[in-house]
Amino acid sequence: MLLLNAKAVLDRDTATKGRVTSTITKVLEECDDAKTPYAILSHRWQDEVDYSEMANLMKMEGEESEEVKRRNGYQKILKSCKQAMKDGFEWLWVDTCCIDKRSSSALSEAINSMYRWYENSTKCYVYLHDVDSPNFPSEKNLERFDKCKGWPEWFSRGWTLQELIAPRDVQFFNNEWAPIGNKRDLADTLEKITRISRNILMSGMDSGVRSAAQIMSWAADRETTRVEDRAYSLLGLFGVHMPMVYGEGKRAFQRLQLEIIRSSNDHSIFAW
Repeated sequence: MLLLNAKAVLDRDTATKGRVTSTITKVLEECDDAKTPYAILSHRWQDEVDYSEMANLMKMEGEESEEVKRRNGYQKILKSCKQAMKDGFEWLWVDTCCIDKRSSSALSEAINSMYRWYENSTKCYVYLHDVDSPNFPSEKNLERFDKCKGWPEWFSRGWTLQELIAPRDVQFFNNEWAPIGNKRDLADTLEKITRISRNILMSGMDSGVRSAAQIMSWAADRETTRVEDRAYSLLGLFGVHMPMVYGEGKRAFQRLQLEIIRSSNDHSIFAW
């Protein structure tokens, strides 16, 4: 997997401000996720920085570079790198810029590996951009989170379901990057929000028996930008793999069901 060198990212940011002229270490490097300690970011996409922009920032002209650095997605990467270094990590994975989405093979590999990458991370940072309180929200607030059934938007997204379950150590941050709790301490509240049992939240998908219909129920109210991602975001939770075919629409979910049937004798998928 491609990982960000946290120190190199921060050093390069300083260099592009004109304060440093020395050669900057590569910001993106290929690493073994099974052997490399790394932190990983889980977040809601906004105005993001992609792989090409992250890799080529030093080569950009002044205004082009400044436009990229003004994006909230770039600031999110910087804050994540600072937090990673504070926690003693050299490496960080951020989906927006660590996947070269111009390559269909790279994108397919990433999506099929995503659950494992979150599972193998040493720490996962969950950035809640719409939480400005110093405390994690413990009760529904339909006025504050009116578009997401009373909870932060992160809990309404399809991809974040596996990003909550797979990592062992999940730390939540508010929009000022202040820590507001971790998965273990917030397990009761997280169970109330997601309907996922405390046991699975604490110990992952290997912690006990659950049906295909139950996993589907966790994802029922979640949304994805692309229709196909409703299926692709569940691959790791079911332990199946399949090629990505963006443009196939709802057929992606049919293919997911077929893969589940091929790999399991759990007939609850038909009930769902």
